[in-house]
Amino acid sequence: MRSFRIAFVLFATATVSLDAPSIATADDPVSWPQWRGGMQNGVAAGESYPTKWGEKSGIAWKADLSGLGGSTPVIAGSKAFLTAGTDGQNTLFAIDVQSGQTLWGTALGTDRGNKHRKGGGSNPSAVTDGNAVYAYFRSGDLACVDMDGNVRWQVNLQDEFGEDTLWWDLGSSPTLINDLVVVAVMQTGPSYLVAYDRSTGDLAWKVDRQLGAPEEAAQSYATPIAMEDRNLIAVMGADHLTIHSASDGRELGRVGGFNPDQEKFFRSIASPAVQGDLIVCPYSRGASVTTCRISDVIDGKGRDSIVWHRDDLGSDVPTPAIDGDRVYFAGDGKASKGTVSAVELETGKTLWTVQLPKSRIGFSSSPLVAGNHLYVTGEDATTYVIGPLDSDTPDVVQTNRVADEEPYTVASPVPVDGGLLQRTRHALYRIGE
Repeated sequence: MRSFRIAFVLFATATVSLDAPSIATADDPVSWPQWRGGMQNGVAAGESYPTKWGEKSGIAWKADLSGLGGSTPVIAGSKAFLTAGTDGQNTLFAIDVQSGQTLWGTALGTDRGNKHRKGGGSNPSAVTDGNAVYAYFRSGDLACVDMDGNVRWQVNLQDEFGEDTLWWDLGSSPTLINDLVVVAVMQTGPSYLVAYDRSTGDLAWKVDRQLGAPEEAAQSYATPIAMEDRNLIAVMGADHLTIHSASDGRELGRVGGFNPDQEKFFRSIASPAVQGDLIVCPYSRGASVTTCRISDVIDGKGRDSIVWHRDDLGSDVPTPAIDGDRVYFAGDGKASKGTVSAVELETGKTLWTVQLPKSRIGFSSSPLVAGNHLYVTGEDATTYVIGPLDSDTPDVVQTNRVADEEPYTVASPVPVDGGLLQRTRHALYRIGE
């Protein structure tokens, strides 16, 4: 195992080369463009992934990270991109996936720090199209950076449209659709969906999203879901699911009633997940999940677009994974913590459950389907491998621990060349020899 110590030396608003030149070219092939993958469903391509590792075995390299950040790495070509607050600056880093060496770091505004012990100013994951990387921070800074770390354009949403009023740390990641980068701002007070031209940074459109949810329930940390084949964007938060046209942001349909008793503190953290014409929406702090038919939402059917609803299942922070006709939930509520469930997408029927070992450790990262297994990572960086998924009764086949167990690991594992990348509190691991 090779360990690489990363020293981040930043100059204000400058790109920093760290011992190695950039080797990527424009339009690098993109293997994991955003925090839930190309389909935003948490499913890796390929059949074979490592299931057993530890600090002293099964690790290709470990790169120590400085600064505070919870963003999940995204990958294009030979580079992984992640963000951190370092030396008071929002910083986007490029790391070589073959060696663990840091290629560059680009400062993108002033780090706003954290309100919650799990969070920071660099919670949102970047997104890449292989030609550029787009990063968003709690400070409101949204920037486009080329594959060599040069800033193409930068705007600040809070300077343009008003200050952040979230009670906790911003978590919604940007998403790409057509030639746009889209950000959802859902908070107490002015809330909106906004899109910028990827190439120029010019404002393409902005639409208000004021839905009357009470107090903290108006706030959402969920990421908008892009459905490029249908030119649609789905947004979950403020007690509503809304579907928008990607061309101009116009709302095409909505479903309300996710908070019938008007609970004041039903903020959204987990994002919805889409498969075909169905969208799965966790809500109620992990106490419920509702699945709607997207075409019915657009047809104005409202609550009649609901295919199934359960109030005994869900997840508060982890976004579910969808693979084919199955949805996988990692429970993180008081009663459901560590309960992993597979559910039929069409009916909501539970196919199986696996109970992870009881402990005080929570779950904030989202599950990954890779090969014939489900990977679920706790906040202590322990990853449970559940499978085989084609079995009627999957179980925990391996429990993998690494040395960097200090809370809080919130980033999700991602696939890379038949292996995995896992960002912990202080390090980035490449798993697999």
